[in-house]
Amino acid sequence: MNIYITLDYELFFGNSGSFQNCMIKPTKRLLEIADEFNFKCVFFVDSGYLLALKKFMKDYPRLKEDYKAVSSQIKFLSQQGHQIQLHIHSHWEDSFYNGTSWIFNLSRYRLDSFTEDEIVDIFKSYSKELKEITGKQPFVYRAGGWCIQPFHKLKKAFMENDIKVDSTVYYKGRNTTPAQWYDFRKAPDKSWWMFETDPCKKETNGRFKEIPISSIKISPFFYWKFILNKVVNHPHHRSFGDGNASKMSRLHALKLLFLPSYSVVSMDGLKSNLLHKAYTDNKHDNFVIIGHPKAFTINSLRKFRSLIKSIKRNNDQITTY
Repeated sequence: MNIYITLDYELFFGNSGSFQNCMIKPTKRLLEIADEFNFKCVFFVDSGYLLALKKFMKDYPRLKEDYKAVSSQIKFLSQQGHQIQLHIHSHWEDSFYNGTSWIFNLSRYRLDSFTEDEIVDIFKSYSKELKEITGKQPFVYRAGGWCIQPFHKLKKAFMENDIKVDSTVYYKGRNTTPAQWYDFRKAPDKSWWMFETDPCKKETNGRFKEIPISSIKISPFFYWKFILNKVVNHPHHRSFGDGNASKMSRLHALKLLFLPSYSVVSMDGLKSNLLHKAYTDNKHDNFVIIGHPKAFTINSLRKFRSLIKSIKRNNDQITTY
């Protein structure tokens, strides 16, 4: 079995939180485990944040230090052999810094809110930023908020920016929040497939490869436990990140609380408790774990470290794209 440890390297998009606590510090904690067990991770870097720092540092010079710290860690990760790949949250195009905090406009959170040519330009500038830091051209993409549909508007951007692989889809995934809508219920239950115009549709002669994030079925009880955990607020279950996420729709929240659903296999927060079951039950050649440094907790890193020990005992291969 091939194991992919993939991290979305980003701030929160409600209250952003600080880059130190959402990105720098928890990533260092992850690297301690990676160094201990000698494996490499894949970091999907939200380079829109880096471009926003560059844009607003002209008016707010203190942002230069923020940019230097974040870009230095990204460069270090690349030099250590971890992969840096492309992650796009297009709301950075409309958001701004007011001198004390980031003010987010999520009206164009989904890339399909832009024209095809605008999307090409976003891919180009975001990819260029990563290449300038690492010296390497990203060739794998993960959509911000899993919002890759409709793909036909992104196809030209993939082609013109040499994106060969996508790793956004997860089996039976769905979000009904309008700004963050996606529907993967028709995706194949496979380790990978080729596609052309729809990442959920296998096409033998497709020019792009989908390597989906691993998926797990979750009962509503999990989300009730999640709420209780928030109320108790035990230090070991407290996120390192000091921000908070944008709100999901009331309808989507109710569905999670009262109906079974599917989720990505994640090393974040309470979902890390499901890692061992997901790994044991996995029937595919690939096992793709997702994580967000901002959402790591003391408990989740312990669960992740325990999983890595099991992976090493089983001689499964931790790899990159």
